[in-house]
Amino acid sequence: MSRASERRVLDEAGGVRAMTWVMAIMLFLTMLAAALGLGTAGAARALDRQLAGRLTVQIIDGDPVRRDASAARVLATLRTLPEVTRVAAVDRAELTRLLRPWLGSDGADPGLPVPAMIDVDLGGQDDAAVAAVARAVRGVAPTARVDRHETWMSPVSGVMRSLTLLALGIVLLMAGATAAVVVLAARAGLETHRATIEVMHMLGSTDLQVARLFQRRVAIDAAIGGVAGAGVAIAVILLIMTRLQGLGSELLDGGRLSSTDWATLGAMPIGFIVLAMVAARATIVRAMRTTL
Repeated sequence: MSRASERRVLDEAGGVRAMTWVMAIMLFLTMLAAALGLGTAGAARALDRQLAGRLTVQIIDGDPVRRDASAARVLATLRTLPEVTRVAAVDRAELTRLLRPWLGSDGADPGLPVPAMIDVDLGGQDDAAVAAVARAVRGVAPTARVDRHETWMSPVSGVMRSLTLLALGIVLLMAGATAAVVVLAARAGLETHRATIEVMHMLGSTDLQVARLFQRRVAIDAAIGGVAGAGVAIAVILLIMTRLQGLGSELLDGGRLSSTDWATLGAMPIGFIVLAMVAARATIVRAMRTTL
């Protein structure tokens, strides 16, 4: 059967336009959800790398002289530990800047009992290294506090992982919905062309040959809709990424899509076309074997 004959057999202009629009919308939403999942997963990994093995030591003392002396002893002790790769005291001006949203200009008051803070980077991420540093710090400053950055930000990491799982669930739901739409469209086309298909069977056409006609028609609609939906989705994703980068946030900057992420998004239209073809073929073959 020629290509022109195939188009006449399955030519439903309204149905074709509807199917194309549906595929475009489905793929657009799916790619946005996938980009969200890939971005949050990347941001979570970047956050874990930044926080792994990082500590903050707080020297709390109302007497500035004793506080500064304790901080100096702690600094000297930390520099001798093999577990520590970097240690630096946080400048008072930096602490004042961090406290300004809560204390306003009072944060710069020299008499305000602000703790001395020391940033520590460890060579390893295991609990044993953290425990060794904590013991050494408390040996020279019993009132000092040792806090892990990872503990502070664990709720944020949990939320980002939840968003990643949610995005994955949306992608799977959209794929299932797309397959369902294709199944319904294939069944509707089968009912519309039932008389034509019966004539084709009498002329010697097999079920697989008829299914191939529907499969090709669905593939064309999915390809047109997929290209349109993917193009709009990529434009929206690029716009959102540009806006996020303008915020200057390290956490959001970690969510930039990598080349692997872009390759995954680029493969999604092909996956949708294959999914539509498989769903259409299976539906038509099964329906014809049971009803025709």
